[in-house]
This record gives sequence, structure tokens and C-alpha cells, in this order.
Amino acid sequence: MNMLACALLFAALSVSAAPVSYHVAAPVQIGGEGGWDYLTVDPEAQRIYVSHATRVEVVDLAAGKVIGAIPDTLGVHGIALAPKLGRGYISSGRANSVTVFDLKTLKTIEQIAVGQNPDSILYDFGSNRVFTFNGRSKDASVIDAASGKVVSTIPLGGKPEFSVSDDKGKVWVNIEDTHEMAEIDAAKAVVTKRYNLDGCEDPSGLAIDRAHRRLFSVCGNKVMTISDPDAGKVVAHVPTGEGSDGAGFDPGTGLAFSSNGEGTLTVVQQNAGKYEVAQTVTTERGARTMAVDPTTHNVYLPTARFGPAPAATPQQPRPRPAPEPGSFHLVVVSQ
Repeated sequence: MNMLACALLFAALSVSAAPVSYHVAAPVQIGGEGGWDYLTVDPEAQRIYVSHATRVEVVDLAAGKVIGAIPDTLGVHGIALAPKLGRGYISSGRANSVTVFDLKTLKTIEQIAVGQNPDSILYDFGSNRVFTFNGRSKDASVIDAASGKVVSTIPLGGKPEFSVSDDKGKVWVNIEDTHEMAEIDAAKAVVTKRYNLDGCEDPSGLAIDRAHRRLFSVCGNKVMTISDPDAGKVVAHVPTGEGSDGAGFDPGTGLAFSSNGEGTLTVVQQNAGKYEVAQTVTTERGARTMAVDPTTHNVYLPTARFGPAPAATPQQPRPRPAPEPGSFHLVVVSQ
């Protein structure tokens, strides 16, 4: 290597990442009762779709208020959007079905029966297919988005959690109980690769850096595990908070996130080739899932206020406190 190349390499490795400074802004009030799971941003329409017990709340982000809802989504987990088709898809875990709705009117178009307890759901642009990842039946249902028909079922050999796509024909999903990443060929509807997420226990939330081909899994042992899906190997671990369930990545800033139920948001940055914690933002207890708006760079986390925990019993030695009615809202984290 000549002297100029050495100098350029040293300069590249010596560059420090830009300072990171997030803060909690005014919340978005939603109200109502019941639990929640995932949420999805539509950056073009500036809307966010939030799972909430038996319905999906639709929030206008510019106005900061609820503008509608999609009802009858029993045990809702996730929401996937196909803007070019004008459709959205909701996984209803307790109904073993997917609700298809119109993005403009929010009216239900149809219900599609899928596997048992569908959890994560995504729309893959490359194959024009919708994938639901079914926790109880440990498989994935593959829906042709044009016809609304289930065209295949993919055995996964374990309990799937969150999933992502590169929109070019590959889909990845965390397998929680085997601590693995499974890769799926979207067109062929088959698992093409599996690799161990070494050092990651019970992977749940998952995010993707499409430009640099990196996956970010948040794990039950308070780490974020970064892996190279093409090489099929783990490349880094970064500490997070307790109770992480959601992960995010902002392509505009290059930052990754872990939302932690303890009431923190871990912001992860790549600095001189190394992933590290850039900031820990105090959010609110129960804010364990999240979504990133890539246009405003805001991070949204659903939670509620909680009452006191009930007394412990032999059947429930660690009972959870119930959310207070009417207190459901979005924590907004901004730069």
C-alpha cells in the first residue's frame, strides 16, 4: 500500500461521527383503552398507524391528532403498507387473520385467513407479496397482494418475531426461541439461509440498513446485535436498556435505535467503523416499541400511564400494572 493510500485509510478511520442530541417533544394524545404492539409510519402521507387492542389508530403527524381508525382487528400486532396499491394490511393475532384496508378511506376491503397468531407483517415491494409471521404455528403465510390469496406457507422451525425486507427479493426474520436469523427468498417462498445470532437471547425487534446491508436485532439480554446477512454472521454487539422490543433505523442519519420498556431509547451510531451507543434518551415506562419517520427523523413510541401493580399471587408472582384508561399516547423523540 502506497503512502497516499495509507493516509486516506487513516483519515477515514479517524473521522468521528457527528454529535447526537435527541430530546422528548410534546406527546401525541390518543386515548382509549387496551394494550398495544407495533406501529408503522407512512412518510409520504405523514400518517402513523398504531396498533391498539382491537383497532388501529390513524394519526396525522403534521396535526398531531387522531384522524380515524380501522376497527375489528382482534389482538392486532402489526401494520404493513403498500402505497402504490393503495392498501394496508393488519395482522390480527387473536383472529388468525389479516385485515386489508383502503389507505384513503380506511375502510376494510377483506379479511384473509392465515396461520396461527400472526404477529409481524410486511409488504415486500420486489415480489408484490405480503408476509405474516405466525408465532403459534411457527411459520409464515405468503399473500399475493394483487389477488389477496394465500399462495404459500413457509415452515420456520421456531417462533418468528419481527421481520424486514430489502425490497429486492429477500426477507429476514428473527427466530426468537432458536436465537437465529432466517433469510427467505420472497419469490420462491422458501428459507434460503439461517445463521446464529451469537450473543443475542430472544431476539425480537429488527431493523435494516439497506444501503450497507446490515441488520439490527434487539435482544432479551439487553444488547443490540448487528449482523451481516449476506455473510451470515454477527459483526457487533451494543448494550441497550431493559425490555427492548422494537428496533429502528434512519437512513438519513445512519442511526439505529432500540426502544426499551424500562423507559429509555438507545441511539446507536457507527463511529470510525465501530458501532457504539451515542445517546440514551429517557422516554416513559412501557415504551417498548417504536417507529422512525425518515422525513422528519422523529421517533415515535406508544405507551400509557400505569396504575399500581396488583398483589402477587402464586399464579401471577410478578403481575403487571394495568394502563390507566384514556392515557394511551405517543412519546415523540426529536432531534
